[in-house]
Amino acid sequence: MAHIIVVGNEKGGAGKSTVSMHVATALARMGHKTGTLDLDLRQKTLGRYLHNRRVYLNKVGLDLPTPDYHDLPQVDADDLAPGENVYDQRLSMAVAGLEPHNDFILIDCPGSHTRLSQLAHSLADTLITPLNDSFIDFDLLAHVDTEGDDITGPSVYSEMVWNARQLRSQAGLTPIDWVVLRNRMGAQAMVNKEKMERVIDKLASRIGFRTAPGFNERVIFRELFPRGLTLLDLKDLGVKGMNISNVAARNELRNLVSALNLPGVKVDF
Repeated sequence: MAHIIVVGNEKGGAGKSTVSMHVATALARMGHKTGTLDLDLRQKTLGRYLHNRRVYLNKVGLDLPTPDYHDLPQVDADDLAPGENVYDQRLSMAVAGLEPHNDFILIDCPGSHTRLSQLAHSLADTLITPLNDSFIDFDLLAHVDTEGDDITGPSVYSEMVWNARQLRSQAGLTPIDWVVLRNRMGAQAMVNKEKMERVIDKLASRIGFRTAPGFNERVIFRELFPRGLTLLDLKDLGVKGMNISNVAARNELRNLVSALNLPGVKVDF
């Protein structure tokens, strides 16, 4: 059985597709067969990222390890059983098609609550939730008091993950390993940053996730997208002397993949 990695939250702009692309490509570069799905059926940022990669590598004549990408199959509504949801069927068919040929399946979810995203979370062996270092984003996980010090209750996304965990438990599946990434963190030790760290630690023990370092805000990520490249590809393009920011970003990726503790993965980059 392929290990299913779901990258999701219900807010756009947290870096889900950047994390998805880098994790999937890192796995492919380490020799793991990796299939990917993009459940944002309108924008398809991950799908576009991988399309850009294929076009660029073909243009420059390079053959670099690349995760497979598949669109969800179309389903004729007339073929559905009574009460069966078309989106459930499309995702189930896609995963079933990828499982025999891959070690990992990475699913990138949209930044909103959809039927597809809800189902994908129930399939997750590992759930990665990128979170901007902001109380606006944290509100997706839990509500805090007016001072930003104490948690007053869970929020909508945490409740969805809880429901996904319940479904997995009822099906006799292993629990979801939920990893929250503190993404786009500032370098300075500000009061807001310290408060975020405290409340995330409190919430982690209360609702059962662990934290891992994400990516700082860096221009390099925006520059890589049009060519479909990742931080790990730069040396293959003849980039000999990476600047300090790029080296730091590569180290962030190494730390992220190591922290995920995925089965059979030994980080060697």
